[in-house]
Amino acid sequence: MALGKLMKRFYNFSKTDLLSIYQKMIMGRHLDTKMLTLLKQGKGFFHIGCSGHEAAQLAASQTLTPRQDWSYPYYRDAAFCLGLGMTPREQLLSFLARKDDPNSGGRQMPQHYGHKDLRIVSQSSPTGTQLLQAVGCAMTRKWEKTKEIVYVSCGEGTVSQGDFHEALNWSSRDKLPVLFHVEDNKYAISVHISEQISGNSVYKITSGYKNLKRFEVDGTDFFETHLAFEKASNRAREGKGPSVVVSHVVRLLAHSSSDDQRKYRLEKDLNEERGKDPIKKFEKSCIESGIIKLNEFREIDEDTKKQTDKDAVWALEQPHPDKETAFDHVYSGQNLKGNFTEKTISDRIVMVDAINHALNEEMIQNEKMVIYGQDVADPKGGVFTATKGLSDTHGKDRVFNAPLAESSIIGTAVGMAVAGWKPVVEIQFGDYIWTGMMQIRNEVATMRYRSNNKWTCPLVIRVPVGGYIHGSLCHSQSIDGFFLHLPGIYIAYPSTASDAKGLLKSACRMSDPVLFMEHKGLYRQGYCSTPEPDKNFLIPFGKARIVQEGNRLTIITWGAMVQKAIEAVKEVASGPGAIEIIDLRTLNPLDTETIGTSLEKTGRVLIVYEDNITNGPGAEIAAIISQDFFELLDGPIKRVAAKDVPIPFNWYLEEKVLPQTSDIVSAITELMEY
Repeated sequence: MALGKLMKRFYNFSKTDLLSIYQKMIMGRHLDTKMLTLLKQGKGFFHIGCSGHEAAQLAASQTLTPRQDWSYPYYRDAAFCLGLGMTPREQLLSFLARKDDPNSGGRQMPQHYGHKDLRIVSQSSPTGTQLLQAVGCAMTRKWEKTKEIVYVSCGEGTVSQGDFHEALNWSSRDKLPVLFHVEDNKYAISVHISEQISGNSVYKITSGYKNLKRFEVDGTDFFETHLAFEKASNRAREGKGPSVVVSHVVRLLAHSSSDDQRKYRLEKDLNEERGKDPIKKFEKSCIESGIIKLNEFREIDEDTKKQTDKDAVWALEQPHPDKETAFDHVYSGQNLKGNFTEKTISDRIVMVDAINHALNEEMIQNEKMVIYGQDVADPKGGVFTATKGLSDTHGKDRVFNAPLAESSIIGTAVGMAVAGWKPVVEIQFGDYIWTGMMQIRNEVATMRYRSNNKWTCPLVIRVPVGGYIHGSLCHSQSIDGFFLHLPGIYIAYPSTASDAKGLLKSACRMSDPVLFMEHKGLYRQGYCSTPEPDKNFLIPFGKARIVQEGNRLTIITWGAMVQKAIEAVKEVASGPGAIEIIDLRTLNPLDTETIGTSLEKTGRVLIVYEDNITNGPGAEIAAIISQDFFELLDGPIKRVAAKDVPIPFNWYLEEKVLPQTSDIVSAITELMEY
């Protein structure tokens, strides 16, 4: 009896297990076929297949615990998702972009997987962004002392991305529970690995990372690949660190339905790859072992094909999303109310210290809030000392230094935020945020929308910006114009210490991502200092501040330009109560109500900002005024901003490029005389 039971296992899998694995493999293959048929019939528009990758993907899925472990699969991982419990119907709903698609509700292209119940985090199109997010997610698993692990996959072409190596670096440094799966089919669309990777070997170029275990396997052999993943997952759960599994697979279909691989691959090579079909190899191994018969496989194959046909008919009958929902879920819709308490705790505080105190108070208020970036930990406490003392107070497990890699900082923050943590990260200078732009534009800003409100990443990105500090081309940039164009992320830009504290505390409590801009030139300016409000002080986003009231001209401004506007008004002999100054405080949302109310009184408007005059935020604000408040105007809309020139180091040259008080005076004079 005992011997009989033992004989009914193969590589420690029962016959039932093996038949279930085979059914998912063949389901992935039949789904590919059915989707391509539907596409040819004009019922679908795009497809990326898993054919040839099924064994490696199912091997990986068998070592994960569905609904507990976390997954960041890439677009070819259909069989992997089936292995975790995603149903064929759910994948067909995604392919057909139907309303009840759990991946995105029809908002993303097919094969962009995401399933909240299965902890498959929403994935997007850029290759490689998921890698750093997986690292951030794994950091939270380690902090929470769980045995959960994080799976992330990519193709061998993505190994050329810097994010891949940044992810290996950080995860191996911190011994994080990450399984990196590189599915190497030798082609990044049409580019062969010989044109992609030094030495033609992903395995070799991943050497050198301490604590990183490497496995290289025949990905068409389920059993060999499963053994590697079993070792890697056990290692991760034991706290020994990450592993990379390089599985050599075959791509039996073109890159996608938009590709024809016969244009760049020889028929001889394609035939050779068909001979390595992982499903046939799985069948052969099981049949030769005697555990499963050929007719049993054929029966499953036929039943699965019939079920796929039925599921496709069902999916085609499902409703499309209501077109009125196209604008839903860009933001959370959270209404975080302000608390303009008049209680103060000190007579005077400068902006950088107000920021520091806000962070400290929010760290106390939220034990899942973490702060990190370059040089933020003590003893330095940030290059501007905004985080001074915070790691000494809260510990270096909550306030810590990050590698010098902006994409790493933003990408890991996304992974932390989707796992329920509140990362507040610092990009040391706005001038260097650009290497993190892929993560911000395609990941941070879209996570809620693209997942149909299933996944969110309410992180905060603090970033010092602006000139007037002799910072030259790469320490003086104003970046607000770029990010104002990004739906899905809120933007704050305070001009006083109390506003900085109130806005930052609100940002730390919001359910949406926030870009928090801090003008370097204001950090310690006396004119920006204010009494310090207490810990209950909150400023809602989208509520401007009236700096001074007037009835003949409205100046709309923010950041460092607020003080220059105040100085300019003092120089103009306009009489008391003539010029109203509005400090927007936040650029997204924009307080258009306050702008309109002011224009009803004044009829004239001047927009003053530090970013480039061309396509800067003032251009958009001018367009809004022209569209919504044109009939209130008694003169042209004027702007004062930086010239369309890089900011030079020499102070006389810098003065010529950046907006000066005298420029504002001239513009005021012209408008008042109009």
